[in-house]
Amino acid sequence: MPRIPDETIERLKREVSLERLAEARGVKLVRHGADLHGLCPFHDDRSPSLVISPKKNVWNCLGACQAGGTVIDWVMKAEGVSFRHAVELLRAEVPVGESAPVKTSTVRKLPVPVDREADDAEMLEQVVAYYHATLLESPEALKYLEARGLNDPEMIAEFRLGYANRTLGLRLPAKNRRAGEEMRTRLQRLGIIRESGHEHFNGSVVIPVFDSAGSVVEMYGRKITAGLREGTPLHLYLPGAHRGIWNEKALEASKEIILCESLIDALTFWCAGFRNVTASYGVNGFTEDHRAAFQRHGVRQVWIAYDRDEAGDLAAERLKEELAGLGIGSHRVLFPRGCDANEYALKVTPASQSLAVLLNGAEWLHKPAAKEEPQPVIPLAAEPELAVNGDEIVMLQGDRRYRVRGLAKNTGSEVLKVNVLVSRNDLFHVDTFDLQLDRQRVAFVKRAAEELRTNEETLRKDLGRLFLALERSQAEQIRKALEPVKPVVEMSEEERGEALGLLRDPQLLDRILEDFGRCGLVGEETNKLIGYLAAVSRHLEAPLAIVVQSSSAAGKSSLMDAVLAFVPEEERIQYSAMTGQSLYYMGEMDLKHKVLAIVEEEGASRASYALKLLQSEGEISIASTGKDPATGKLVTHQYRVEGPVMMFLTTTAIDVDEELMNRCLVLTVDEDREQTRAIHKLQREQQTLEGLLRRQEKRAILRRHRNAQRLLKPLAVVNPYVAELEFPDGLTRMRRDHMKYLTLIRAVALLHQHQRTVKTERGISYIEATRGDIAIADRLMQDLMRRSLDDLPPQTRRLLELIAGMVGGQERIQFSRRDVRAYTGWGETQVRIHLDRLQEMEYLLVTQGGRGQAFLYEYDAKLAGSVAEFAGASRVQSGGMAEGSRGYGRAVSIAPDSVFDDSGENSALKVA
Repeated sequence: MPRIPDETIERLKREVSLERLAEARGVKLVRHGADLHGLCPFHDDRSPSLVISPKKNVWNCLGACQAGGTVIDWVMKAEGVSFRHAVELLRAEVPVGESAPVKTSTVRKLPVPVDREADDAEMLEQVVAYYHATLLESPEALKYLEARGLNDPEMIAEFRLGYANRTLGLRLPAKNRRAGEEMRTRLQRLGIIRESGHEHFNGSVVIPVFDSAGSVVEMYGRKITAGLREGTPLHLYLPGAHRGIWNEKALEASKEIILCESLIDALTFWCAGFRNVTASYGVNGFTEDHRAAFQRHGVRQVWIAYDRDEAGDLAAERLKEELAGLGIGSHRVLFPRGCDANEYALKVTPASQSLAVLLNGAEWLHKPAAKEEPQPVIPLAAEPELAVNGDEIVMLQGDRRYRVRGLAKNTGSEVLKVNVLVSRNDLFHVDTFDLQLDRQRVAFVKRAAEELRTNEETLRKDLGRLFLALERSQAEQIRKALEPVKPVVEMSEEERGEALGLLRDPQLLDRILEDFGRCGLVGEETNKLIGYLAAVSRHLEAPLAIVVQSSSAAGKSSLMDAVLAFVPEEERIQYSAMTGQSLYYMGEMDLKHKVLAIVEEEGASRASYALKLLQSEGEISIASTGKDPATGKLVTHQYRVEGPVMMFLTTTAIDVDEELMNRCLVLTVDEDREQTRAIHKLQREQQTLEGLLRRQEKRAILRRHRNAQRLLKPLAVVNPYVAELEFPDGLTRMRRDHMKYLTLIRAVALLHQHQRTVKTERGISYIEATRGDIAIADRLMQDLMRRSLDDLPPQTRRLLELIAGMVGGQERIQFSRRDVRAYTGWGETQVRIHLDRLQEMEYLLVTQGGRGQAFLYEYDAKLAGSVAEFAGASRVQSGGMAEGSRGYGRAVSIAPDSVFDDSGENSALKVA
């Protein structure tokens, strides 16, 4: 329900006299000091118990009813009505009742806004007139229009905008009266009142639509209240099919029409001076009435100013074909991505100039061969010649020269503070001032006229031309600043062909593994592929996230750096640490479809909440206090950062934020001795001539992969085999793991997009995943989940295996930390951390230890379980994911020596 403004309530309490209300009800008042006393009319009062304080304009009964309050409470008590009804009675200044017993009023005292004898068309017009009058007295509705830049009084009067604040029903006769029942029934049939008795447009600014005869044929309502109950529609129309066309007289006056998606956008153009504008009823709201009107009035060209989003783009394409069938040419007005006309006009001011630039730069959609080349929708104002040299702008006007500096510093449309030097022959005047402020302009003109020995009127006209020219330049500067800037990397034909050759190779994944090795990363086949595919998934609407967890110096950073090296520089962002709110203050589009890498998870611990939100919700926003550049007052600024973003983290910590880990694929680095030997061998080879040549070859390999990733498009991926897939469901975390698995399949398909046929359905371009993609993802996920489902971190599990080997099959034995260090060769800190974890998880028992005593641990084979038993339990726990068995995709069988072949045929990845 629309809220009554506080100032209205306070005005009524202050200005309506309680003394007058009491006397009108027949109460005789006698003055006692500063107060008035009388018999209370609300109970059988035999001695004066009513006290009225004229100074405060409040009343109180000291007798039986114990009532009291303000003039509003008096009317509620006297008339038996609600708070809102009492306010409306007082606002209408209707005299309230004569002396009578208090009862619930059944007769409305407010004037009825509609005529019982009127026909349906006249009744709708009367409702529109009432809503229009209500709008002019509703500060909250006028404030909403002002916030949308629609506060032009001429516009409000021209289109008879209104506001439904629930008072229409209060002014109708009661339902239990014949007249009331008849009028409510008719208004319900017309769609103004619902079956529940509530107003259909309650809480909405109302925009009526008239036909050529001036009759109301449609009404649109836009809710103005923020924080509505979930499910409450913001946009309302009269029930039934849409009728009429808004501002039809524009079609009579012009053959070139601007067509908006919504009436709010159309009003935005009208207020900016573009009177040849009309609107559809949403993206699917170009009706038969629109078609008939366009043909009837001979419209030749249409500028389609629909929202710049997916729905708006698809609707514009459909409308282009429809208009072409009518012989009408069309253009597409290109707002910034995700923006509509109203949002753009509010961001880039003045709206008249910014919208004119977009209209004159609109993209041709359809050009009828027999039609003449259309003229611009509105001619741009003639502007003086400007010469731009870096940050310096020069304008010549007759014998006067104006030099302007500092325009680039003005990042908001409310301020235009510049340094202006005006010279004439050997005379000059220079000052720094805000061109938006009249007082400062007047002072500049006056002093310049004195210095240049010329009249003020000439300089005032010069300054006006300069102001308009600078304002246009500022609007263009702001527009460019708002557009997401994506660096363009030029590729030669040879480089493009080389990259396409890689992407079209049937053995693409084998090539990727081979190139990782040639670039200096040995082993870690599963980790390398998952990391690479996760980086590719940044093009999806919900990318994967990676956490590499290992002990210090195990090679987690090397793995991250190797994967990031394959990603184009402009599509990755890497930090060592992040503060708690640093993400919120990045550019709105700085992270979209990019890789965000953080070298150590601990360095981003304060930003973990923002990282989790960014991963799960796809965007983050924060409200912060700052100064208004124009007024200097503190105001609330909203900062918003859009995703999706692929996150890549590393950590040496055993205990990591569980909420963050659940959102990520957890990779563990191979810490076996064989891997260490392979790394040592590679390090020695890098010191040879062959190693030097490999480093030169590495640059070519990385350039090829980066170019290949630049050629990947963010296509939609459809999986036609999802009905055949199964996934373990024994743990709650499997809900998120299942989505990771499905996303991994899509990432594999997306990587192979240049080997697939791109299909189009209803304007959506997509590729399909193959059984081979599922087989690849299945093998990778099996290897990953076999480790991640373990309740022990990999390093801790490794130590338990070594301890099992140390005890040599004995069922029960005690040992010390020193024994473990001697057997494993691990350091003291590493041994202590993992032994503590094994103790906490009850794999080991502590029999001695504490202050001044050495720790003795007891290994119980029955308690800890053998490694073989754990492996068997792991297979059962993870749904039978051993090689050669059916895994996640039940239609896929994995062979032990499989290679990565996209086709899924004639390879070791056989489809069952």
